[in-house]
Amino acid sequence: MSPCVSAPENRVVVFLHGGEYDRVHQGLSIAAAAVASGRRAEVYLFWWALERFLLDRLDEPDFTGREDISDRFEARRMPTLRALLEHLRESGLATLAGCTGSLGALGGESKAGDSGVDVWLGWSAILQRTAGVTDRFYL
Repeated sequence: MSPCVSAPENRVVVFLHGGEYDRVHQGLSIAAAAVASGRRAEVYLFWWALERFLLDRLDEPDFTGREDISDRFEARRMPTLRALLEHLRESGLATLAGCTGSLGALGGESKAGDSGVDVWLGWSAILQRTAGVTDRFYL
């Protein structure tokens, strides 16, 4: 097993496909809870979630058509996506992985280096890295 992959029973894996703010926030919150308890977390970005990172849309909550939620979110000082991501990075226990197929489909190759993604992988590698992990979340 490579040094960046811990034993399956100690890891939490989050697969983020949807790019809506609430989905990405939930996924990063799950990963943040994992690292806060000393577990490794791996967050895999696909399609619209990946696009949000490529476009650097991590700061402003955008709950389309739900300004009441946006106001409440800000009033309660809930962490932004960027703040959650910083917590994950500071922990040293998280890996942010991007799907190469989604990257190509989105035409985002030129933005990949500035996306904050730690590693780029195809499905074969993703399946190998996540084999045996029972704590998986799909958003």
